[in-house]
Amino acid sequence: MLYCLDRFNRRLASSAMEAGYLFLVGPFAYTKLGKRANADTMDRITIFCFVASYTLALMLELLHSWRGLIAARIGALLSGLAGLVAHTLFLYSKQPPLIWQFSWLLFVAWVLVVAYLTGAIHYRRLTWGIFVLPLVLALVGLAVLFGQPPERGLWTTYETHTLWGPVHATLLLLASVGVCVGFLASIMYLFQAHRLRTKATPGTGLRMLSLEKLEEMNRRAIWAAFPLLSAGMIAGVVLLSRSEVVSWTDPRVLSTVVLWLLFAVVLFLRIASFLRARQVAMLTIVAFLLLLCSLVLSHNQPTGG
Repeated sequence: MLYCLDRFNRRLASSAMEAGYLFLVGPFAYTKLGKRANADTMDRITIFCFVASYTLALMLELLHSWRGLIAARIGALLSGLAGLVAHTLFLYSKQPPLIWQFSWLLFVAWVLVVAYLTGAIHYRRLTWGIFVLPLVLALVGLAVLFGQPPERGLWTTYETHTLWGPVHATLLLLASVGVCVGFLASIMYLFQAHRLRTKATPGTGLRMLSLEKLEEMNRRAIWAAFPLLSAGMIAGVVLLSRSEVVSWTDPRVLSTVVLWLLFAVVLFLRIASFLRARQVAMLTIVAFLLLLCSLVLSHNQPTGG
């Protein structure tokens, strides 16, 4: 067991160092000096590179929260930034279509990493990465489970060359990011509310935003996700009316409609003051789980010639 753990630690450190190397050489990969090594650099990028960097960043964030070491926070930010560079180069080199779960999850994880770095810099004294990075790693893990899409996948030659395909995918992707942010805000809200209810000692444990700010964060995420989801569904309706690939009874289409209805109910009840902040947080978590179910479902494959 110790031998396996030692091998894992060595591989983790090696991949983190490789991600750091990519962080340093990335800006030069497209210059004249880097043209020869450009293809080789892209080939060296794997998912494990940025997963190792994000894992190291999470470990350093935990160390910073436990011991309060400034060096651990700086190391976490640098490791997260190195992982983001490797993540970006991976997406740029592979350019996977958004119609597949693999691509969708990696793009959402990429946006969340940007949010993590931005939040960690803006709220330097708060525990932000401990909540964001596990979600990022979970999304990347789900992407790995789904596997990379084939070279000629669903919608490759049907809708993605038109305007409505990319618009539909982009809007739903942004809505998914909003749902994820709302999920994180809800988790932090419930965690903070539990600490206050149990009368935890002030100044100990994780440093977090106040309940009011977390509630506002969740509200803004919902308000941002709902119009994006609505616009994405409208684009999807136009796409379906012109498509012979996906039907109206497609499982992912139906699950997206259910997700939209849930958001509409949450917004209506919240505006009418029928729901408290805790109830909104619980429903936002349900919406996130429904989003995951929607991503797990695949579009029906077209039949016929």
